[in-house]
Order: sequence, then structure tokens, then C-alpha cells
Amino acid sequence: MNQLLPPLHQKNPIASMEFTLASSASAKTALLSCRQMGLGSPKLPNVWRRSSWRSRSSRRNTSLRTVAMSTTAGLVNNMEAPEANAQNVNYMWPDKKRPRICIIGGGFGGLYTALRLESLVWPDDKKPQVVLIDQSERFVFKPLLYELLSGEVEAWEIAPQFSDLLANTGVRFFKDRVKCLYPCDHLGTNAPTAGTVHLESGLLIEYDWLVLAIGAEAKLDIVPGAADYALPFYTLEDAHRVDKKLRELERKNFGKDSAIRVAVVGCGYGGVELAATISERLQQKGIVQAINVDKTILSNAPAGNREAALKVLSSRKVQLILGYFVRCITKGNEPQTDAEPGSIDSAADHSESVTLELQPAERGLQGQTIRADIVLWTIGSKPLLPQLEPSDKPYDIPLNARGQAETDETLRVKGHPRIFAVGDSSTLRDRNGKLLPATAQVAFQQADFAGWNLWAAINDRPLLPFRYQNLGEMMTLGKYDAAVSPSFTDGLTLEGFVGHTARKIAYLIRLPTDKHRVQVGISWLLKSTVDSVATIQTMLTKAQ
Repeated sequence: MNQLLPPLHQKNPIASMEFTLASSASAKTALLSCRQMGLGSPKLPNVWRRSSWRSRSSRRNTSLRTVAMSTTAGLVNNMEAPEANAQNVNYMWPDKKRPRICIIGGGFGGLYTALRLESLVWPDDKKPQVVLIDQSERFVFKPLLYELLSGEVEAWEIAPQFSDLLANTGVRFFKDRVKCLYPCDHLGTNAPTAGTVHLESGLLIEYDWLVLAIGAEAKLDIVPGAADYALPFYTLEDAHRVDKKLRELERKNFGKDSAIRVAVVGCGYGGVELAATISERLQQKGIVQAINVDKTILSNAPAGNREAALKVLSSRKVQLILGYFVRCITKGNEPQTDAEPGSIDSAADHSESVTLELQPAERGLQGQTIRADIVLWTIGSKPLLPQLEPSDKPYDIPLNARGQAETDETLRVKGHPRIFAVGDSSTLRDRNGKLLPATAQVAFQQADFAGWNLWAAINDRPLLPFRYQNLGEMMTLGKYDAAVSPSFTDGLTLEGFVGHTARKIAYLIRLPTDKHRVQVGISWLLKSTVDSVATIQTMLTKAQ
């Protein structure tokens, strides 16, 4: 595929930005540009009503209805968006002739699409103006969140600010909440604009091209009590929350003959990586139990990764409860059946613990009840794709049952030639008809194609069909331990320190910008040097 991509070019300097205040009437006029298509006016949103992320999908209604993202107003280059309760404001693009691209979501799909667009060679009159909108001021490299718990990385290394990543580009960043979306690009129409994005701060952004890269969030509403007592591990805030809870439990149990009980729900990659990392951190002061509905862990992973994980979990005495699912989670100090008299947990204080009721997935097994001081939830996710307000006009974006946009093989949303969807917002299948996994690897590759196809569409060139290439699978198993199964060699799995090094190098290469890669690489090298010296000193001390 690389030979089809245009070469890099020298980046143009950042163009200036300007805002023009508009009256309420003119703001509504901008929002109702769809009138020019002879289809009537879409229903205006209530500017003063706050929305939250909601994704509704049912058998009767699988179309996009409303938009919502949670952020506050903000902008790169010391530009300020209006306050949330201010009058509507029209965003004035610096150039009225050049294409306008709005990207919603700054995860792997959104940010890397923006950077891909910046790297391509454009005719001077067609180089697009790009706006990136996200609910956070930081990009999060999610595969490395586990290293925050082990202390291997610092927050700035895996969660740099968008303002730093985009400082030398022409991409404008808004930290804001998308409230409503009005696409006008459905087939058979000829509108002067492809649609309008209405931010919760009151800013109205017209666009020629739109990229949906909103991502997903943990799904905690599938089991009673999960939303109240379980902690997800999906965002930077989730990682900080889990680390804070573990620190509190470690301080509370310091010097006591009691164990911290951790229940990890789910034994996919996320659950296994969490169980391995936390069991290594707590060591003899913790009891980690991993619950999975299947009778094995990592059921879809390469055999080498599964075997490496089983070996590590067994060596760290992680208790695997397989063939069970969580029926409910309740608050209370229920008696623990597996704690023997005189054991490290028999005299533990679990006054703030919760109880998990487990039900067997197959007949022939009896239910179980376990107690935990902290419950980590790693199963289920729901896309945060925006929803349009109900309308009888044909703007609806088709969604599948999970709430993802139905796209064609070029990543364009069906029925909307000016809207692309990537990452968790899109639904594509591989050559065998299986839905592509919601992984960073898929989002990386889709962002590359989305950037190229936007270039091709703007320059009247044919669009490329997306073809996913599985490059292999990697997982961390604790500090200086990992498993890597590359796809180009069957049966090969790199384990232990070798796997850990290969994984860190692979992710270092994938960091967003050259500057950030250099900074993080130097930081990791210094840490590794210090740890090596400390290890040598310890060995010499023991030898004396």
C-alpha cells in the first residue's frame, strides 16, 4: 500500500484563525443551510440543554439521531471558544476557498487521520483546513495504560497534550462537546455545505468533509451493580482512578496480615493484562481472581500468547474462575468460603468490600459468591457515535446493532459521501466476513486509508478500498514481561524481556509525532539505564 501514497512535503506555516460573532438569527440560518435543498428545515436543538453521550440501537431504530460529546471549550494557539452559555457563534474558516475538514474525536482514528492529512502533498488551492474536536485536552495511547499501574511510564509519555502534538501543523484543535450534527450530503443533493457541527459551547462549524472517530466507552449497564461498584479500565482517568484505589488499599493494609482482594471481570487481553500487572504489583499482599465466561482465557488470541499468559498467571498465583459470568454486584461483607483459618486473608478487614454473585455458563456447575476490595471491569464497550435529533428528513446515518456507522469499503458512511467513519465508529469486516476488532491496530490502519481517501476525493482521484492487515498481537504481562506473536512467522512468540522490549519498540515507533517519539525514547532509555545499574548493584551486594 505504501507505494500508492504521496511523498511527504514541507509543512506550511500555521494560518491565522478568526471568529466572527453572529446574531441568534444568523446562527440559525447557518444551522438551517439544508433548506436550500428543498427538504425543509431540520429541527433545531435546544442550545441551553446539555446532552450526554448516548447510543441507541434497536431492531426498529438503527439510525443516527443525536450528537453528544463531553468536553469543555478550548482551542490551540491561545484561541478561545465562547462560553457554554454564550450566544451562538459561527466559526469563520481562514480561507473560504480551500476544503474544510472537521474531525470529531482525537483518539487513534481521529488524531492519526489529521496527521496523515498534514503529511500528504496538496495543490496549494486544495490543501484542506482541518479542525479536530475532542472531549479531552490529551491524546491517550491506550495500549500503554497498564504501564501506569506498574510505574514503567509517566502520564506525559502516553498522554501528551493535543496542543503539543499539533503545534507544528495546520490542524486546529477544539476542546469542546459536540451537541448536534446536521449532515446535508445525502445522495442526490447539491448543498453549498456538506453539513454543520453544533458544539455545546455554541460554536457552529460548517464543513465540506466530516470524519467520525469518536471511539467507545466501557459498558457497565449490562450487570446490576457494575456501574456502582466496578471500575472500568478504558481511559486515562480510569487508570488514575484504579491506581488511586490500589494505593489507598495498600496504605490501609500496610503492616497488616491481610490481603487485598482484586476481582477482574473478563479474560480477554484487557483482563489478562490487568490481572498480570496487578498481581505482580501486589505480590504476596494481594489475591487476584479473574472471571471469564469461557472455559479458557484469550479464546481468540494466538496459542503462543495464551500459553505465555497462563504460565505467568499461574506463577503469580492468579485464581482463574472460568465458565462463570457475573450475575450481580452488591455492597456488603459476605462471608468468604475460600478463606481458610490462619490464611493471610482470614483476619482481613473487608468492611468496604463488595460481593460478586457468579452464575455458571453451563449446567452442571453450582453458583459461587466471591468478595473483592476492588472490581475491575474489562468486558463490553459501547460506541460513542453521535445521534441526530429525530427528523422525518433523509439525513439518518445507518447504524448497526452496536451503534456503529455502516460504511462501505472506502470507509465512507453509506448514503453520505462526505462523511468518513474510522475506529470504533465504523463497522467493517475482514475477508472472512468477521467484524474487525476494536483495537488500536485497526484504527491506525483505517486512519491511514481515511487520510488518503480524503486526499483522493478532494483531488478527484479514485478512492482505495480498506484492507486490514493483521500484523500480530502483543500484550504486557507485567514489568519487563510481555508476549508478542507477529503474524509474519507462524508459531513464533516472543516472551519475557525479549517480548517486552519488542513491544515497547513497536509502540514507540507508533507514537504520534517525531518529537514525542524522541522525548519518550530518551526517557525510557534513561529509566532502563538506571534500573540496570540498580540491578547490578543489588547483585554485587548479595555476592559479598
